[in-house]
Amino acid sequence: MPSVDFPVDDLRRQFPALQRSGGFVFFDNAAGAQIPQNVLDAVTTHLVDHNVQRGGRYAKSRAVDASVAEARDSVALFLNAFDPAEVCFGMNATSFIRLVSLGIGQGLGRRAEIVVTDLDHDANIATWTALESMGARILWWRMREGGRLHVEDLQPLLSDRTRLVACTAASHALGTLVDIPAVAEAAHAAGAELFVDCVHYGPHGPIDVQAWGCDYLVCSGYKTFSPHMGFLWGRYDALMALPTFREDFIPDAPPFKIEAGTFIYENVAGMSAAIRYIEAIGHRTSPISDLSRRSAVVAGMEAIRAYEQDLSRTMLTVLREADATIYGIDDPVRVDSRVPTFCFNLPGRAPQHVTDDMAAAGFGIRDGHMYAPRLMKRLGLTMDRGALRVSLVHYNTMEEIARFGLALGATLGR
Repeated sequence: MPSVDFPVDDLRRQFPALQRSGGFVFFDNAAGAQIPQNVLDAVTTHLVDHNVQRGGRYAKSRAVDASVAEARDSVALFLNAFDPAEVCFGMNATSFIRLVSLGIGQGLGRRAEIVVTDLDHDANIATWTALESMGARILWWRMREGGRLHVEDLQPLLSDRTRLVACTAASHALGTLVDIPAVAEAAHAAGAELFVDCVHYGPHGPIDVQAWGCDYLVCSGYKTFSPHMGFLWGRYDALMALPTFREDFIPDAPPFKIEAGTFIYENVAGMSAAIRYIEAIGHRTSPISDLSRRSAVVAGMEAIRAYEQDLSRTMLTVLREADATIYGIDDPVRVDSRVPTFCFNLPGRAPQHVTDDMAAAGFGIRDGHMYAPRLMKRLGLTMDRGALRVSLVHYNTMEEIARFGLALGATLGR
C-alpha cells in the first residue's frame, strides 16, 4: 500500500490528455509532461482575450503586462527567489544556459576554469565546453560507478582559478539527485559560482534557491505541467553583472536585459497556472489550513515527492523481476536519493525493439542516448543503441506500473 494518502485519481481527472488517452500510458514524462485543465484554460484565455503585444496603453495590452507580472511572481514563489526581478522568461533552458555561458566567457580572466560533470544532459556540458575557444579550461567532475556525484570528488578540482561549477539537480537519465547545497558551499568556498540545471528536477520536488545557495538556475515549463517555455533565475547582482545582448531601448537590468525579443506570453501564463495547480495540491494534502502561497507550493511538491517514492519502489521491483540492468540507484531503500526516472536494458533485447513492443502495448517510453553521450560512454553503452528509459510523474499510478510489468514479461516471452 502507498505510504502517503495522495489523491492521484482526482488529480488525473484534471488532465485532459489522460482522460482522452484511451488507455495509453504516459511513461515518457522526462521528455515532456501533460498539462492540467487550468493550464489549458490560462493559455486559451490569453489567446482569446488578449493576444496582443505588451507595453501598450490599451486594456488588452495592459492585461498582458499584468499576466507576465503575475507569472513572474508565481515562478519566484516556486523557486523561493529573493526578488521576482530575478526570474527571466524565454524559449527554453538550453538557450538560457548558452546566454549565461557566453556572458561568463567574456570575463574569464585569471578564473578561467569551469567544472562540468559526465552525469549531465549535454545542454549543460556543450554550452560550457564551447568556451574553450574563449580561453576556458574545462575540468571534469566524474560520477562514481553507482551513478552519483560525490562532493568530495569535486573538492580537488576547485581552486582560486575556478570560475563556475555547472551541474544538474537530478539526472534526466538515471534519476539521481545531486546535493546542491553541498555543491554550492564547496564552490563558494573557492570563490566560484554554481549554475544548476533544474529542468529534470522541476516536477519532482521543492526548489529553494535561497536554501540551495546556487547562483543561477534554469527550468523548463514543459516538464513541469506547462506548455513549452523556459525560465532562468539568477542572483540579482550576478544578472546585473552578466554581459548580454540587448537593444538600446531595453533597460540594462534584470529581467529585461535577459529577455531578448518577444517570448511566448500564453505559455508564460500557462506556467503561472501550473504553479497554481501545485499550490492546490499543497492545500489539499497539508493539514494546515492557512498556508501562504510559497508554503502551499512546498507542501504540494513534498506530497508529490512522497508519492513518487512509492512509485519508484514499485517500478524498481518490476524492473528487477524482468532481470533488467538498471543504471544508477537500484536499491528500493534508497529511493530518497532519486526521482522516478529509470534507465535500463533488458537481457537479449535491443532497446529499440523493446520500445516498439511497449508502444504496441500502449506505453510511451524512450530509447537511445538520452542526449548524454558522455554518460552513455561511462555506462559502457553505444550512442546508436543506448538504453531504455521510463520516467514517471505524480499522475502515474501503481496500476500502470503493474500493467507495464506484464508488458515487459510479454516482450521477454514469459
